Amino acid sequence: MMTAMFGAVESGVIYAIMALGVYLSFRVLDFPDLTVDGSFVTGGAVASIMIVNGSDPFIATIAALFAGFLAGCVTGILHTKGGINPLLSGILMMIALYSINLRIMGKPNVPLLAEETVMTKIDNWFASDWSILLFMLVVTLIIKFITDLFLKTEVGLSLRAVGDNEGMVRSFSANTGWMKVLGLGLSNALVAFSGALVAQYNGFNDVGMGIGMIVIGLASVIIGEAVIGHSSIARATLAVIVGAVLYRMIVTLALRIEFLDTGDMKLITAIIVIIALVLPKILDRQKAAARKKKRLQQLGGNANA
Repeated sequence: MMTAMFGAVESGVIYAIMALGVYLSFRVLDFPDLTVDGSFVTGGAVASIMIVNGSDPFIATIAALFAGFLAGCVTGILHTKGGINPLLSGILMMIALYSINLRIMGKPNVPLLAEETVMTKIDNWFASDWSILLFMLVVTLIIKFITDLFLKTEVGLSLRAVGDNEGMVRSFSANTGWMKVLGLGLSNALVAFSGALVAQYNGFNDVGMGIGMIVIGLASVIIGEAVIGHSSIARATLAVIVGAVLYRMIVTLALRIEFLDTGDMKLITAIIVIIALVLPKILDRQKAAARKKKRLQQLGGNANA
């Protein structure tokens, strides 16, 4: 049990980078970007093929980041310059990336167990059961702090403004189109970076491993916000990381139920998201009803006096 939970925390920290990317598109830009399901695999595809062909795994992982940035930019251009609906532009890019990923990989699955990856290098350097977890925690926190700083810059504030009120930003003669392209590029860069690390962590990259990534990312964001809150940028990004780890832990615990197996993982994810979305609203309604009841009791007491 402890081994399973340790693995859940370890993988959750890696998936947290993907969740930060989803946070940028979903929360900051208010853009439902389904490119994530494709760009996650793109990151793994680029990194795995480069590693198999003898490239340094760290360079391959950085290359995956740029590949994801390019994919996100194309989605942004389809929406802003092509005038395509945000949801549809993401779906079109996700479909296109499936074929592109197969082209990059040359086959549906690329094994990495016999190759030197970032994970094997970290294991060799530190030779500890905690080495990968600590390394990925440091990497994820660095990305979190960079994201926090970026969103407080002039460009970052513009991105947030576009997500909050695009019409107002456009009225100031700002180029909202290119801001969206940049935001989606950065979002998918983080997603692809996470995909490259997950592929190396799992020891393979599969063309279908990105299915449902957008839901997992949203689950991480929603769960984290419910637990930590999102009153500031720093708190919101921390919530995303915590949410990603909690999500993996919840899934691990759920899969230990006898009548559930790994094939039910997507169903478990859907149920977790539904609960995370519905439960806060039920609690808010209960709090509102309790406040209303309290006011009525106070009014009744004042009338009797």
